[in-house]
Amino acid sequence: MLQPLPLSTPNRNLVRLTIVRGITWTGFLAAIIFGIEVLGFQLHVLPVISVIVAMGLFNVATWWRLGRPRAVTDTEYLLHWLVDIAGLSLLFYYTGGSTNPFITYLLVPLGIAAATLPWSYAWVIAIAATASYTTMMLFYQPVPQLTNSTVVFGVQLHTLGMWLNFILSGSLLTFFIFKMAHTLRRRDMTLSRTREAALRNEQILAVATQAAGTAHELGTPLSTMAVLLKEMRHEASRQPALVEDIDLLRHQVDTCKQRLQTLVANADRRRLEKPETLRATPWLENLIQRWLVLRPDVNHRLEVLGKRGQPTIAVDATLEQAMINLLNNAADASPDAIVTSLDWDADEVVIDIRDHGPGVPMSIADQLGDTFISTKSKGMGIGLFLTHATVNRFGGGVSLYNHEEGGTLTEVKLPRIKIGESV
Repeated sequence: MLQPLPLSTPNRNLVRLTIVRGITWTGFLAAIIFGIEVLGFQLHVLPVISVIVAMGLFNVATWWRLGRPRAVTDTEYLLHWLVDIAGLSLLFYYTGGSTNPFITYLLVPLGIAAATLPWSYAWVIAIAATASYTTMMLFYQPVPQLTNSTVVFGVQLHTLGMWLNFILSGSLLTFFIFKMAHTLRRRDMTLSRTREAALRNEQILAVATQAAGTAHELGTPLSTMAVLLKEMRHEASRQPALVEDIDLLRHQVDTCKQRLQTLVANADRRRLEKPETLRATPWLENLIQRWLVLRPDVNHRLEVLGKRGQPTIAVDATLEQAMINLLNNAADASPDAIVTSLDWDADEVVIDIRDHGPGVPMSIADQLGDTFISTKSKGMGIGLFLTHATVNRFGGGVSLYNHEEGGTLTEVKLPRIKIGESV
């Protein structure tokens, strides 16, 4: 059985512990200086300052260790907490023991360890903290001012110290646990995205396997159609109108055969090659011209909105096919008036495809591209699914909107490649 992932890695926890330790011991140093200079505490200054300096040096050494490539283990993280408890015990011994209002700060390592360490290690921290508190009840250097002094408005110094300790402990616990919760949420989000990507890749692989077999199987019927069209043209040589239609069909069949041959011949090579870096405007113009050959019934207009510079994008055969899928969807919805616009800024290139069809049903708008859902009554949704996957692979995105004047606006965003960048 797989072990559950920890709330946070020991490396990150040790970084946070180092921050907490720095804040804590800096606060203790300030409080002791204030107590000696202002309140007249009678302390053994040398051992107290020695403990604080030792913990400070230990914290510096921890920062240095975090810069090493070796990963932090739970055992090492446990040892750091035990060193902290030992340092706190020595400090409390020389500053009033259990009468020190900050003694309950021992709950901080106990709470954090319970949330970040394995069950057995958390019990080690609990036993160590309990033993420290118990020892401080029996053995300590008393500080009379902690129990007898009144600071302001009749509030005793011990009560004021408890209030300050509550603020310090609460703040540190909130900081540590918030960071852990943030890491947990981010981990869950990453796992969710990874799971979705894996499921999408499985679907793409299944579609690709079927497509490869279909590409080979379509060769025979297309060849048969080409032979029949040739014979039909010969028989209809005296009917110009029919000959024109047959020539158009023959051209379409030849185009399909050529595309299939290119697909089969270049599939492996395209998968291994890096995408090309091309200028967006001529690439899109050439793509649309080739598409219009397949869709002569379409009334299309291209608008280039960008006026400054010539952006470049990374492209390959799969991205071209993805764009053709979107153009075909627009043509199927409304072949009479399709407008494609090209615009860009410093970071991305935006291609908008506008049709005047019925638009996108709101009931499936959020699911388009995530699964096999189609906007067409006889569609399977495979084209749109693969289009989303392809554009996402290039670092872009596809969004479909219902245009305010009717029809659908398909927005494709692709990252702009700076000259000299690797693809």
